[in-house]
Parts: sequence; structure tokens; C-alpha cells
Amino acid sequence: MNARANFTRMQDSTRPDWQIIGGEFMPFAQALPDRVLTHLKLLDGDYGGFPVDRYTHCLQTATRALRDGRDDEYVVCALLHDVGDTLGTFNHPDIAAAILQPFVSDANFWMVQNHGIFQGYNFFHHLGMDRNMRDAFKGHTHYARTEEFVALYDDPSFDAKAETLPVSEFEPLVRRVMAQPRNSIYKAALDAQTAP
Repeated sequence: MNARANFTRMQDSTRPDWQIIGGEFMPFAQALPDRVLTHLKLLDGDYGGFPVDRYTHCLQTATRALRDGRDDEYVVCALLHDVGDTLGTFNHPDIAAAILQPFVSDANFWMVQNHGIFQGYNFFHHLGMDRNMRDAFKGHTHYARTEEFVALYDDPSFDAKAETLPVSEFEPLVRRVMAQPRNSIYKAALDAQTAP
């Protein structure tokens, strides 16, 4: 068993306590890509009535983005855009965006966070909803990017006959993108800890 801190309330914690916790944090953080990919695989076999399961949909979306020459970060966003489906039934884009936020640009974060509303243009009217809900974002810097993501990659990726690369093709990209956060309240502390 590893050493543990001794406090019962954080306000009573000490620097030595946080040295113990910090020693555990880096190996835990480095395993984040594995945990995220494991969670993504929970979508395998989860059809929810769709023509393909949610896992295949994510792989197809990423395959299309990769084949189109998008950069690693964009492809990872395409792969993980629906990873929140299992835990965020009513807000899956927010879950995916929260997972990706420390590692991606503001443009990609916004795209993932809002892709559900933009995809809604294609089906909200069948549910008695406003298909033009995305119009509330007209003029936003990332509107066109998100509209394009849905049109080129998310919307057409429900085709059982479409090319679908295995997750192993994307694992190195996920590991690269999630190797070091660029947006985190802990970034300064992490940078100091890993400085030579």
C-alpha cells in the first residue's frame, strides 16, 4: 500500500500531505487516455435505436476527419465528441467537452460543447423542437467550424457500410493530445513539478 496523507479535512492538510498526493497524481494523470478510451468502448453495442452503435459512430466520425487531413487534436475531438453519452444522457456534449477542455483549443472545445445543438438542425423538427436552435450562435467565432464539423463528419457517420478504422488507429493521437494539459487550474503547479 502506498503512503497516504493524514488529514481528515483539507483545511488541516500539510505540505508533506500534498507531496504524498502529488506523488500519486502524475501516474494517475498519465493513465487518463486509457480511462477515456475504456469509457469510449462502453459505447460498443449501444445502438439506442440508431443504424450503428454509438462506438461505431464515434470511430466513423474520427475516420472521416483523419482521412480529410485534420490535425490530431481535431481528430481526437471527432473521436470523443459523444463519449459523454453514457453519463450525460441529457447533456452529452458538455461531458465530452469537459474531458477535452484541458487539452484542446478554445475553437475545438466550443465545437464539441455545441455540436449537439448544431446536429439538432438535422432532426430537432422530428421531435417538435426548433431545428434552428443553433441560430442563437450566429455570429459566434466558432459557428462555421461547428457547422462544418457536423456536416462533414458527425452527420454522415451513421453508415454501417462506411469506412470505420479501429480504435487502435486513434490511440496514439489520444495519448499525444492528452499528454500535457494547456488549460487547467493546476497547470502552473504541473509545469513547476516537471521543470528540469
